[in-house]
Amino acid sequence: MEVRAKMLEWERIRLEQEVEQLSLQKVQLMELLQPLALGVLVVLILVLWLMGCIRSLRREEYEGENNDANEGEIRNGDVNGEGNVENEDDANREEDNNDNGNVQEDGNLAANGEDNMENEVVNEATNGEDNDDALAVHGEDNDFDDNIGRILLERIQLPVQNLQRGCDWTKNLMDNYTVYFGHVLANSFYPVLQRAIGVGSAFEGWSPREQDVVYQVFIPMTPPRGHSFHLELDSAEQRHVRNFRVRVQLECTCSMDQQAENMLCFLHHPEEELRSNQDASLLDTLCTDSYLDVQKTARWFYQLVRAIWPALPQSHNWHLKLLPSSRSCQFQVSNGTESFRIKMLFGVQRGDSDIFVSSQPRESYTQSTAWPETYAVAEMKFFKHIAEQAPHDSLHLKCLQFFTRLVLGFSFSTYSMKTIVMHLLTVVPMSQWRRRDFLLRLVDIINGLHLSVRGKLLDHFIVGNQMLPQVIRLPPDVQQAPPYNLFHHLAEDPAAYSQAIKEYRDLQKKFKRILRGEQ
Repeated sequence: MEVRAKMLEWERIRLEQEVEQLSLQKVQLMELLQPLALGVLVVLILVLWLMGCIRSLRREEYEGENNDANEGEIRNGDVNGEGNVENEDDANREEDNNDNGNVQEDGNLAANGEDNMENEVVNEATNGEDNDDALAVHGEDNDFDDNIGRILLERIQLPVQNLQRGCDWTKNLMDNYTVYFGHVLANSFYPVLQRAIGVGSAFEGWSPREQDVVYQVFIPMTPPRGHSFHLELDSAEQRHVRNFRVRVQLECTCSMDQQAENMLCFLHHPEEELRSNQDASLLDTLCTDSYLDVQKTARWFYQLVRAIWPALPQSHNWHLKLLPSSRSCQFQVSNGTESFRIKMLFGVQRGDSDIFVSSQPRESYTQSTAWPETYAVAEMKFFKHIAEQAPHDSLHLKCLQFFTRLVLGFSFSTYSMKTIVMHLLTVVPMSQWRRRDFLLRLVDIINGLHLSVRGKLLDHFIVGNQMLPQVIRLPPDVQQAPPYNLFHHLAEDPAAYSQAIKEYRDLQKKFKRILRGEQ
């Protein structure tokens, strides 16, 4: 037995030495891999730079060929255009037979087709102009790319929207409301309402709507005296939708400061005394089973907006009309010549980040105690950051407005197109979003949609994005999470994927028709 014990002890010592040796090897391997990863990153950056240089050279060669083109070649463009359409139909038929082909091969075809589409649109743009305009495009004293951009902007004819006027008016109204919220709710046990934050497309500087623009504002709520908010993840098993519940908890207020305000402690005073001497707690007004209720909170907002409106200076010249909504407070204000539709969302901040839980639902049905996670404030701050970097003549918002209007009537959501544009804004320098680059950026966006559909993958822009500007603050679980796929339904449903492929082809044809001036 003694020999057996010694043998076991030797075996234990040997195993410990092996574990230590393996750990040392792992550390050495990690030390070797770090410079290797850095080297791979540097090589990738150089490859991307080299590709950009090659693209620029090809572009200059193409411009030289077009500058030498004569009017006879311009007149023959229509014949070429018909041939391109026939080739496109043949390509579509071939693509129908290969819907489940290799995604990498599709990506290569899309990359090769980008220049073809660009060249085709350039030819069609010059063909569709009068002779004088066509000569101006090819003239030596005119910038070729800038003239192409001018022609395309004239053909697209995006509506002129004075969003800034509506945003400024809405901000002024909400600032007035915030002041009165503070007076009315002082010393109450309802949520404390913070200053409204403008979110959504209008406050980001674009809108797919020509009229009836909705100005969205988000109002953060903090707990009143004697209460605290605790966010509980309600749908951890659902990767694509993160819902939270806001648990309301009573806190002890027996300190001298609270007693000086004649406030009774909800935890340590008898219920009879509380009912007769103090207003009801938040648990008894806007909660369901200790959780903050979205629908009850929305009704409370409606009552506040209606009650405070007569005291606001805007009420003298504007008419207020409340609109129905179960999870927000929506109303319209008008003065006979102007009209603004405003949507008030509300929610609770996640720590000190730019991520909130919001009353805005993301599903057809959302329980009244469910508060979906929202990235609207972070996205608004991203567009604000981009605006600070962009030149005054940047067309990135017009690109976004064009595509969000283009996909109306298709299954592709405005949010998907916005996500594609946001990804491009992080990799394409802001100096390359001017009028001279307008065609290139439009082609980039349509190809980005193509690759996303074919690959059944479109990463969320905020969740898991390690390259966001530092001004955007994310909770650790959002920043470190793997990005979820906005096109996950295409990977899960073959019928949805086939439909998306078909719709993309129809969208691409519509896109080309608009750029050719055939709309």
